[in-house]
Amino acid sequence: MTGAVKNVAFGPVPSRRLGQSIGINNIPPKICTYSCVYCQLGRTRVLQMARRPYYRPQEIKTAVQQKIQAANDHQESVEYLTFVADGEPTLDSNLGIEIKMLQTFGMPIAVLTNSSLLWKKDVQDDLRKTNLVSVKIDTVDEQIWQHINRPYPFLAYKDILEGIVKFAHSYNGDLVTETMLIQDVNGTPQGIKKVAEFITKLSPKRSYISIPIRPPTESWVKPPTEDAINRAFQIFKEYEIDTEYLIGYEGNRFAYTGNLEEDLLGIMSVHPIREDGVRELLLKANAHWSIIETLLLQQKVIKREYNGKKFYMRTFPGTTQGS
Repeated sequence: MTGAVKNVAFGPVPSRRLGQSIGINNIPPKICTYSCVYCQLGRTRVLQMARRPYYRPQEIKTAVQQKIQAANDHQESVEYLTFVADGEPTLDSNLGIEIKMLQTFGMPIAVLTNSSLLWKKDVQDDLRKTNLVSVKIDTVDEQIWQHINRPYPFLAYKDILEGIVKFAHSYNGDLVTETMLIQDVNGTPQGIKKVAEFITKLSPKRSYISIPIRPPTESWVKPPTEDAINRAFQIFKEYEIDTEYLIGYEGNRFAYTGNLEEDLLGIMSVHPIREDGVRELLLKANAHWSIIETLLLQQKVIKREYNGKKFYMRTFPGTTQGS
């Protein structure tokens, strides 16, 4: 049996959509189809659209199995196994194999995707094996898409939108959508109406309206006003879309599973943690703040501030933040 790859499985972490979830980080940092202006992990280091293998599927399975066991040993609940990566999880050509292997654990499996590869038949086939898929739809305007998501140059937005519709009509699991709103960029009533019209074609179980709550890549990215958020919500409701806000802090129920540094770095690699969340995790582990000071000195972790709150996130070579 192959050994587990470090930090591939992390958590359980609190998810506003899925409860307590073990995250599966199946893409090395930071390889993605997009370099979104609001990304909490910094600018994309390798921008690409070709799928390829990254880890051996057995290594993924072993890492998840060990994390499930560690969570059980520490009485931490697990409600979902979720592919949420340092980049776009569907870039992993072994994704379908990994999903099938993880089904043996008898837990629901989710994939959070930016939707950029849903025009590919093999991606659709892989995602049909899951229990839940969350698709990103920030806009249906190609110019705004280019501005917000900064895609790989050869991606065609028309193909992506058509792929989302085709997948939605063939998927038997729970399909949810997420729309990230940025102040003065994609929150006009006309733009929101077009997004809502598109979403009605998908018949999703639920649609989420989200805003940046963690430090974004580009410092000019700001959450919209409360009036703009409420207006978007009301427009979605007018189109009879089951809509929820995804705009609040998800809480501090980060799990301690026996190795504090591994837990911290695993979570921070895809999920910057607010300072109060870090302190609660240290309390669970009966550890001192000095471990954070050490990680900062070793440059494994950096501290950033956003909206008056301090966040701690993992550092990656070659990945930069905006200014």
